[in-house]
Amino acid sequence: MKNFLILLFLVLALAGCTSQNQPKTIYIVRHAEKQLEGSDPELLYVGGVRATKLAQILEDKEIQHVFSTDYKRTRLTVEPTARASGVSIQSYDPGNHDQLVENLRSLEGNALVVGHSNTVSQLANYFVGEGEKFPDLTDLEYEYIYIVTLEPNSSSVVRKVYKDF
Repeated sequence: MKNFLILLFLVLALAGCTSQNQPKTIYIVRHAEKQLEGSDPELLYVGGVRATKLAQILEDKEIQHVFSTDYKRTRLTVEPTARASGVSIQSYDPGNHDQLVENLRSLEGNALVVGHSNTVSQLANYFVGEGEKFPDLTDLEYEYIYIVTLEPNSSSVVRKVYKDF
């Protein structure tokens, strides 16, 4: 009986420590097309269409977390997905990827992260490991979706475009 209780305690203790080891998928995208005027522009009409398309792409992906920087263009890009998934948008600092990556690894469930041309590839590269790194996006590149698959002891990244879905 004593051995059984010890074994039960160990199983429960391990179960409580494995949340960051559960398989999950993280989708990383750049904000949709933005207006060209102002320091914090909103989306163009075509950007709103892309944001809606993103929500459609992710509608069956069980998104449980949505992350955005504190800019109108990023928040407007993820709003349709957050609304469809029934989750709130969590803000993150695009200058502190270490903290965001640590947070993403520890969370349970799939996540969407939206960033900027000079941050989304860098974020995806945290999960590439020793593989070839992705270059920063140009100002005109909006079509990429980085799909990060986190397994208990490994991670992989695939870069697709919206039309692949």
